Amino acid sequence: MLAKDRWGRGLMPEAVRAVLAFCFERCSLDAVTVGHFAGNRQSERVIEKCGFRLVRQEEYFARQLQKKIPGLKYILLREDFQRDPGEGAAPDRQKGSSRGETHQRQNIFNHIGGNEMEQNKRPENMARINTAALAEAFIAEQVEAVRKQVGDKKVLLALSGGVDSSVVAALLIRAIGKNLVCVHVNHGLLRKGEPEQVIEVFRHQMDANLIYVDAVDRFLDKLAGVADPEQKRKIIGAEFIRVFEEEARKQEGIEFLAQGTIYPDILESGPVKAHHNVGGLPEDLKFELVEPLKFLFKDEVRVVGKTLGLPDGMVYRQPFPGPGLGVRCLGAITRDRLECVRESDAILREEFAKNGLEGKVWQYFTVVPDFKSVGVKDNKRCFEYPVILRAVNTVDAMTATVEDVPFPLLQHITDRITKEVPGVNRVLYDLTPKPCGTIEWE
Repeated sequence: MLAKDRWGRGLMPEAVRAVLAFCFERCSLDAVTVGHFAGNRQSERVIEKCGFRLVRQEEYFARQLQKKIPGLKYILLREDFQRDPGEGAAPDRQKGSSRGETHQRQNIFNHIGGNEMEQNKRPENMARINTAALAEAFIAEQVEAVRKQVGDKKVLLALSGGVDSSVVAALLIRAIGKNLVCVHVNHGLLRKGEPEQVIEVFRHQMDANLIYVDAVDRFLDKLAGVADPEQKRKIIGAEFIRVFEEEARKQEGIEFLAQGTIYPDILESGPVKAHHNVGGLPEDLKFELVEPLKFLFKDEVRVVGKTLGLPDGMVYRQPFPGPGLGVRCLGAITRDRLECVRESDAILREEFAKNGLEGKVWQYFTVVPDFKSVGVKDNKRCFEYPVILRAVNTVDAMTATVEDVPFPLLQHITDRITKEVPGVNRVLYDLTPKPCGTIEWE
């Protein structure tokens, strides 16, 4: 019932609390999430009275309208649930947060120390960052906080080129300049143009202290002949830690490690244990963490990144798996198939951007399996790889629907891939929703 888009309609808060009590007390759930269409005040009132916290803004598919419309996703943690609200009921969120009033901007973002930090909880009075003005206020206060925490010491950051680590890098460059040491490891599994974009933006435009590590051969040699998806993930993760450790040992005077932890990482890992992006470092490499984005949601991170001057291609980057293209080159990774994935993915992204699907489709990519099929090219028989297109929409990545891509566009993408990507003679479109198919193939 709680998962339905009309779960709050006609339900009194008491009835919803009874269902929540069943979820937490009988089913032992740690958290319950709900989503609803923005502007539905009846649902919002029930949500607020039951103590839910806003997680992020999203889009939901309205079946009656046959289109996507803005929505909101909320979460209620077990320890925040009150069967009988009585005294201490959840405050009115509208009163507890600012939507842009300047008199509420001061000192609402600086959360170094105190009980809120110890519990990894976003303060109730923290304004939702949805404007450039609020982003500037956040940046100014975090710059001051980082300078106070770090002083004249150096900070190390693993800069992947993803949204979170890029925004952290841009913010810390403004705060401590060259005392931020960014390490970008190219393991050969990034999308086309991404290493070059990181170098251009951070080294050339922002004058960052950037260390570029070309570890392509090192990673691909380790992965040679490994077909099991989980084993590939473990090798990629372990090797990344080793490369990062080696670079960390070359530096002197580093006492801090910056990470792109954001608030959903904390919520999804539990109310106390924070998700850390760089784990597994040896015991003798002990750093104090710097996590300036830890109380921000993804949409807020993007607003801050845009305000810091990062390019749209970096700020609005779609989700990308940690092992990169390694889990989209199915089975044992070979260099020729890896290039097929990289080149076909670039074509798909380019065509989605040109046809207005960029930003509307949640995730889209290509996959190349480890088998070939018979085809005909230039009036000759060929035996080459197929490319599988995947484009899905989702609210929470637990379920996903397939994007209805216009057939003429699919034909055009197929034509480009089969003509421009060497070694490919066939293109397929994955029509499987989740469940039963996961979003990624591996």
